[in-house]
Amino acid sequence: MASDKEFVDFVLDQIEIDAKITAKSMFGEYGLFADKKIFALICDNKLFVKPTMAGRAFIKDVVEAPPYTGAKPSLLIDNRMEDRKWLSGLVRVSIKELPEPRPRKKKSKNR
Repeated sequence: MASDKEFVDFVLDQIEIDAKITAKSMFGEYGLFADKKIFALICDNKLFVKPTMAGRAFIKDVVEAPPYTGAKPSLLIDNRMEDRKWLSGLVRVSIKELPEPRPRKKKSKNR
C-alpha cells in the first residue's frame, strides 16, 4: 500500500528545524530529507527514522521495524506523531549523527 500525500504533508508540517525538509517520492513511498541528507522513510503511512545512537537515546523506549521487506530495521515512530516539539527534537539529534551524502559522480559526456 502506498502512502497518502496527506500523511506525508502532515509529517513535514510537524518537523520544525533549521534545515529545509522535503519529501521525495521513491518507489511509491517517500524519503524525507533535511537539506540533501536522507533521515527517514514514510512507508504504508508509517514514519521510519534512520537509527542512530542519539535517536535511540532520545526515544528511550525504541520500537524498531523494517520499512519494507528486506530493509534494515529503522526507528518506527507511531505514538508521538502529534507532538511537534518531540518529533522535531528527534529529527534534530538524528540528522546531526547521520553522515553527509556522498557526492554524486558526474555523468560522462561520451555516451
